[in-house]
Amino acid sequence: MRRTSRDIRTANRHEALRQIIARSPVSRRELAAATGLSLATVATLVGELLGLGVITEVGYEDSAGGRPRGLVAVDASGGALVGVDITETYVRVELFDLALNRLGRAEEAACPAADPPARVADRVAATVGAVVARAGMPVDRVLGAGVSVPGQVDRETGRRADAPPWGWYDVPLLDLLAQDLPYALYLDSPPRACAVAELWFGAARGHEDAVVVSLGSGVGAGLVLGGALHRGVSNSAGAWGHTTLVPGGRICRCGRQGCVEAYVGAPGILRTLRELGPHRPPAYGTGPGPGTNGDGGGEEGVAALGRALAVDDPVAVAVVRDTARRLAAGVADLVDLLDPEVVVLSGWVAARLGERLADEVREAVARHAPRRASAAIALSPLGPLPGDPVCLGAATLALEGALRAVGAPGARAVRVSPRGTPAGTRPHPR
Repeated sequence: MRRTSRDIRTANRHEALRQIIARSPVSRRELAAATGLSLATVATLVGELLGLGVITEVGYEDSAGGRPRGLVAVDASGGALVGVDITETYVRVELFDLALNRLGRAEEAACPAADPPARVADRVAATVGAVVARAGMPVDRVLGAGVSVPGQVDRETGRRADAPPWGWYDVPLLDLLAQDLPYALYLDSPPRACAVAELWFGAARGHEDAVVVSLGSGVGAGLVLGGALHRGVSNSAGAWGHTTLVPGGRICRCGRQGCVEAYVGAPGILRTLRELGPHRPPAYGTGPGPGTNGDGGGEEGVAALGRALAVDDPVAVAVVRDTARRLAAGVADLVDLLDPEVVVLSGWVAARLGERLADEVREAVARHAPRRASAAIALSPLGPLPGDPVCLGAATLALEGALRAVGAPGARAVRVSPRGTPAGTRPHPR
């Protein structure tokens, strides 16, 4: 992977802000020690972040002698960021301040497989507008919006190129959203949004090499290599959910057989439940299974499975153990291939099944690959509700977009004054 000096500068800027968010208030000298960068480089980066308005000077630390050291902290009130998660059954929107504290949220039912993309875009725009208005946030203080949508995404054109389950092909989603949303827009997939969230705020923070396994209705892997998100040549790196786990196995919704997703995605887990517990005890509810109009994404069924698991229901234990065995086989391959420091189990399925799933995966990974089990298996700490890591990661992608524009030739970066009053123009939506 070729990295230009601008790429390196952007990565340093991201790391400096990550450390400031984690340590606020912090001195430049402490930042240099935490990042491994020189004091001169840190001073320059801090100056850029001050100019962007995402951090502010907050005084001086006590000194027993010598010159007092100035302290900087995130200027949470300097602006806002939007995170959007478009799924098979709902659209979730969350609004964050610049410290990525949540200011507001809303969720609306949606069915992208049945609705035309323009209608989905209208629903997203209306929900974003409602969340921003309810929070009392002036529109011109929103620095950007990150949008997560399943499938292969072309970040250069803002199109999602391949989503067979929805029948969306070459959809100009950002163009549709830009008709009603006056913000810089950034489009990416749920696994990469989860990976960015974990890298900045979760279990991957502080690690140079990590794999973030996103478990929901779909399954994917966000790859952090050398401290940065790895996208691949066509922005499709991490399509791990559609690698073959069981040759000739279950039919996956992508049309192939035996994919990882067919066994460890929510519909696959609920299929395992039907196979191992065909009578479905009352603890699991009586609603329809995945693939029907009642629970298309499997959220209700997995939530019920998690409740049954909490009381050691034998069928629930057997389902999670079988799921963990399948998941561990795929994770062991990722560990063998990439040799990461940590594998993070993220997404709403992982949150619902919790540490019981993580413990089973740890044991199974050790059995699958005892010589390669040096990677830690961690459960994401980023919230128990479905979609939360995705919205947080999507908003962080918007923050990264604003940071990336600093110092770029001809860039029209968002600038926020120390009082939070916007000045200048926004970068071109991407």
